[in-house]
Amino acid sequence: MKRRTFITLLGGAAAAWPFAARAQQPPKIPRIGFLGATTAAGVESRLKRFRAGLRDLGYIEGENLLIDFRWAEGNYARLAEFAAELVGLKVDVLVTYGTPGTLAAQQATTTMPIVMTVSGDAVATGIVASLARPGGNVTGSSFFSPELIAKRLELLKDAVPSARSVAFLFNPNNPVEASGAQLTELAAKSLGLDLQPFEVRNLKGEKPADLPVIQATKLELVINLKTAKALGLQIPDKLLALADEVIE
Repeated sequence: MKRRTFITLLGGAAAAWPFAARAQQPPKIPRIGFLGATTAAGVESRLKRFRAGLRDLGYIEGENLLIDFRWAEGNYARLAEFAAELVGLKVDVLVTYGTPGTLAAQQATTTMPIVMTVSGDAVATGIVASLARPGGNVTGSSFFSPELIAKRLELLKDAVPSARSVAFLFNPNNPVEASGAQLTELAAKSLGLDLQPFEVRNLKGEKPADLPVIQATKLELVINLKTAKALGLQIPDKLLALADEVIE
């Protein structure tokens, strides 16, 4: 009888173990997938504000929040690959920086929530149906490119009334910049400006090995007499005569 009672108790305890183990499992940690078209260094200040905003909501990276970053470093061809990786990780939300990254994320998933931290004209590029009711799985922040373009040219014309020709740098690989080029052309014509577009497909410079080292060729001597007087110093006339600038 004792042996039977022991086996019964043991069986009941074993059956209870899985339930106890499940009850003691830590809660699931939220996971964010961050897709950037540029580099982390290029948006360092914005990333600090992003993390600060999360902390204000009680989310601290590495403690109760995980963030998986993917940076294309200006190579937009890799955005689709990175977006697919983040979707495969089953992150809870995709955060994008820049229009190309948002479009890549949108093509990678139609169900996972996507939040664009910044994007060009989201309506013009087809990311959302409208600002008030975006539809789909994308929301976030968009800026009004057409109005900014026209205002910048207007301010430039006010600053340099004699200006007749204006150079315009844009990246044709970025959908929002490609459409912005047409709007810039229209704004320039309305101000009587001849727009000279220049395509810049990547903002990388030369290799350090090919860039000559710069050395100063002109040195100037500046003497601050006010500071010298406060220190009780008497600057000789000979030295004052050699100075390029004397601060009284």
